[in-house]
Amino acid sequence: MVHDFIDFIRKQGVVGLAVGFILGGAISKLVSAIVTDLINPLLGVFLGKAGELKSAYLAIGPAKIMWGDFLAVLIDFLVIAFVVYFGVKVLGLDKLDKPKQ
Repeated sequence: MVHDFIDFIRKQGVVGLAVGFILGGAISKLVSAIVTDLINPLLGVFLGKAGELKSAYLAIGPAKIMWGDFLAVLIDFLVIAFVVYFGVKVLGLDKLDKPKQ
């Protein structure tokens, strides 16, 4: 029973998948910290919102359009996508799924 389980883990690559999830979470936290602590304050200075970019909004009557928060989340996504794309390209992981000829 244990031998079958270990064979399943080896064949399905469960350990590699688990490592990928753990590293993905760590990379996401690192990139979020870079965006929150470095990029957003610099953008805030350039956009005239030196306090915190996330709190920037446009008031239309009683409604607040939180454009600063949206911009911060968008930047966070773009940086993570950039890191993942180049990480896959540099490590050559895009070639793993292609069938051998």
